[in-house]
Amino acid sequence: MRRTTPPHNETARVDRGQASASPRNPVSPYSCRLNSTALDAGETFLRAEQAGLKLAIIGRIGALVLMGVWLIGTRADDPARALGYVLVLSIFAALGLAHYPLIGTRFDKRWVKYVFITLDIAIVSALVATQPLYPSAADLPPVMTFRAPVFPFYFVILGVAAFSFSPAMVMWTGIAGAIGWLSAFWHTASMVSGVRNWSEIPNNPTAEQIMAIVLDPRFGGLSGRIQEAVLLAVVAFLIAVVMWRARATLKRQLGALAPVEREATVLFADIAGFTGMTERAGAARTVEILNAYFDEVTRIIGAHNGIVTQFQGDAVLATFNVPVEDAAHARNAFAAARAILACVAEREFAGERIRVRIGINTGSLVAGNVGGGGRQSYTVHGDAVNLAARLEALCKEHGTSLLLSATTAKALPEAALVAVGDITVRGLAEQVTVFSFRERP
Repeated sequence: MRRTTPPHNETARVDRGQASASPRNPVSPYSCRLNSTALDAGETFLRAEQAGLKLAIIGRIGALVLMGVWLIGTRADDPARALGYVLVLSIFAALGLAHYPLIGTRFDKRWVKYVFITLDIAIVSALVATQPLYPSAADLPPVMTFRAPVFPFYFVILGVAAFSFSPAMVMWTGIAGAIGWLSAFWHTASMVSGVRNWSEIPNNPTAEQIMAIVLDPRFGGLSGRIQEAVLLAVVAFLIAVVMWRARATLKRQLGALAPVEREATVLFADIAGFTGMTERAGAARTVEILNAYFDEVTRIIGAHNGIVTQFQGDAVLATFNVPVEDAAHARNAFAAARAILACVAEREFAGERIRVRIGINTGSLVAGNVGGGGRQSYTVHGDAVNLAARLEALCKEHGTSLLLSATTAKALPEAALVAVGDITVRGLAEQVTVFSFRERP
């Protein structure tokens, strides 16, 4: 936890990594490392869909294995029927294995995943429509199949589709599943004369009247089948809405992290005497102190509409008005600084008293995701960032815990500020007027 620069050379410390910084080359190393695969929302969603489909296929194979163990194991005394289940499950597994290598390749067109999910639904529907409940009972009405628990298989297919993270895919699965289920029923019912329905039960029926209809081998319950189909479509719609909201939220976040040049306020806070504290406290306890301190600082900055964009050693860099817009960014940054100073004055952190120095500057900066190799960083660049860090370092020289630039002070006409004077800051051609604050009596 030792600093990499001499503790008594504050200006040198804040300049670490900034040898190339200048008014013409406003580069700052203070950035927040965020994991993101791409700036483009469409590309991000596409990769999420592809990863989800691959995961769904892996899960599908596992589910087929478990179903096979149950279906085949419980029918070991009927080899022909058990072999039929092996064949069907093998077909579903083969479809998944055929789809997996296509995902993410040049052959993976947008319609491909719809073809495979439609094949799943078509196969299940065809089996429901054509396979008798008990092959040995040839005179059993085919509609008896719909008394068996076969409808939940459509929800399994819907669950697989949900892995795609695609609202359109989920809705298609729900609608296609509903059509497949009703088609299977109508095909089966067409082979039975006098199919019975719930509507035949009279008002205020007796138990005998209900059983006479429901227990009739020709009972198909059309209204119940329609209700099941509607339920499947409704559940698909609800899942699609959840996905749409999640995608919309992610899209807004990606948009907020896109490159932008904007006026913002930068807050740079550092612990005074950090090197001495680490030597006294030791590494393990220093981590406890920093964690407790960072928890409070993050809470305070967030409560004032700011974003902590980096922890660097004992330093905290926070921005106001990027990436989240805030018209009162200068006032909120100043209020956050006052709250941080009040917090460290009132309490201990892991049993340790600390002092904090803060620099605040308002100015134009460039912010956004940059990077390569599949890794992105949300970074803030510019003299506005550099100046905030240097003002923090100058607090020690001027005997104060907070220094603000003139641009920040201008946005705080109601604050009790006092001019410190014009100072020369390395990297800037002109002197900078800085301010501190005094407590109101």
